[in-house]
Amino acid sequence: MYDVLIVGGGPAGSSAAIFTAKAGKKTIVVDNDKGVTKRAWVKNHYGVNEVDGPDLVETGRKQAKTFGAEYVDGSVTNITKEDSGFLVETDQGSYQAQHVILATGFATDLADKVGLATKEGTEPRVKTILDLDEQGKTNVNGIWGAGTVAGVSVHTIVTAGDGARVAINLLSELNGERYVDHDMKK
Repeated sequence: MYDVLIVGGGPAGSSAAIFTAKAGKKTIVVDNDKGVTKRAWVKNHYGVNEVDGPDLVETGRKQAKTFGAEYVDGSVTNITKEDSGFLVETDQGSYQAQHVILATGFATDLADKVGLATKEGTEPRVKTILDLDEQGKTNVNGIWGAGTVAGVSVHTIVTAGDGARVAINLLSELNGERYVDHDMKK
C-alpha cells in the first residue's frame, strides 16, 4: 500500500511528490500526460530564466524520483474508499493508498465521479474547481486537492507551491505534528 497516490504529474503533482517522497512516504504519481504545462513556454517561474513546459515537467518528475517517488503513465478511472484508505483504479492497474492528492489541472470529471464537492472556478477558463478546506482537504476524508483544480492561479510557480503546501499539510496530519523540511549546507 502506498502512503500517498497523486493523480497528475504536472507542477502541482510532482511538487507534492517531491515533499512526500523526501519525507519517506511511499509515493506514486499517476499521470496521463495531458497537462497544459506540456504545451507551455515559461518565462515567469522563479529561479528559471525561461523553460520549455515539457522540460519543466520532466525536471520535477526526475527530482521526485530521486527521493523515491514512482510514476505510472496512465489515467485514473475510479477511486473507492476502503477501510484502510483507497483503491485507485487506472487503465494500467489498481493501487491502494492511504491518501490521494488530486492535481488534475482543469479536469474535474474524476472528482465528479467519486462524489467530491466542487464549486465554480474563479480563474479565467477554469469553470469548476474542488471545494476544499484551508488545508486542501476535500469532503472525502483522505482525498486532497492541489494546483489549478484546487482553485489557485494557473501559473506553474503557483501550482507548484500549492502542491508543496498541500503535501506539507498531509505530512503534518500523517506525522501528528507540523512537518518542516529544511536542508542545511554542510
